[in-house]
Amino acid sequence: MALPQAMERGRHVSMADIREIRPAGDRTRLALLAIVLLAAGSVFSMLFSVTTGASDASILDVISNMAGSETALSMRDRIIIFDIRLPRAILGFLIGASLAVSGAVMQGLFRNPLADPGLVGVSSGASLGAVTIIVLGGGIAAPLSALLDIYALPAAAFGGGLVTTLLLYRIATRHGQTSVATMLLAGIALGALALAMTGLLIYMANDQQLRDLTFWSMGSLAGATWTKIAAAGPIILLSFTALPFMARGLNAITLGEAAAFHMGVPVQRLKNVAIVGVAAATGASVAVSGGIGFVGIVVPHILRMAIGPDHRFLLPAAALLGGSLLIFADVLARTLVAPAELPIGIITAAVGGPFFLWILLRQRSRLAL
Repeated sequence: MALPQAMERGRHVSMADIREIRPAGDRTRLALLAIVLLAAGSVFSMLFSVTTGASDASILDVISNMAGSETALSMRDRIIIFDIRLPRAILGFLIGASLAVSGAVMQGLFRNPLADPGLVGVSSGASLGAVTIIVLGGGIAAPLSALLDIYALPAAAFGGGLVTTLLLYRIATRHGQTSVATMLLAGIALGALALAMTGLLIYMANDQQLRDLTFWSMGSLAGATWTKIAAAGPIILLSFTALPFMARGLNAITLGEAAAFHMGVPVQRLKNVAIVGVAAATGASVAVSGGIGFVGIVVPHILRMAIGPDHRFLLPAAALLGGSLLIFADVLARTLVAPAELPIGIITAAVGGPFFLWILLRQRSRLAL
């Protein structure tokens, strides 16, 4: 019995029924191979990042030093690699992975390939929370900063992203159906409101805060330290723990919330976990790197074309590819105009902007936009 007829007749629909609507050709082997290759690529991107720059250390020298050889690297090279470049590469991978996975989850939840934390205002809300702590952390927000210590900035960004995501979902969803046009327009409106409030806080900032905020707002990994990894890393990794439990539910919800409910998926719980997870990952990333756009829309779309829409493979593949791409973007940012450094947000926007326009033109007729 076909899935729509089964639902119309009130028959309970199991997860096995989803096989009836799978596209021809099983991409499981292709997806698994892609994940293995992406994992290897992630290791290479990390080694490439820590050995690219002014230091003369090679990849083999770094591997030998990590294996216990003290003579492979000079003291100067060890400081450059392990105190500057390695935390930068690790933080870049975590942020790229979190943004890519957040985009994939939002696209699955809203059932639309145009959904992305940066495009629908979630990143703007997270930025507002972070800027609030940066500007007011020594004033009215001082008790909160003192209480949370190094977690104050990620927590504030998480709160801003969570509020924005909840408002967006509330506005865009009616009678269980999410309007794509409403989602995009509401995201623009919420993002503009968050940017207006951020601008007001920037107007109140002092000269030192202004210099920090200007560079931070364009996105950068220049200030990466082990302390920032300790602050943002646990939040990002904790949000990733929910991914294996969301994958099958997101696969089912692509058929609609009613179909997912008949398959036994706890739809409301799935939405709650997805919204909180996206807000946490995006907020922690924005807090330590500033605004880095388009990773969340470009990476999932590339992977859907390559390995298919199955979230069991899409989510881990998005984490690996997103992390690797952001590491390579960071290498470009710090080598293109060396010894100066470009904000990494400029690199991702230069690549992601045209790609987003291409996606929009492909989807225009189907979405009636």
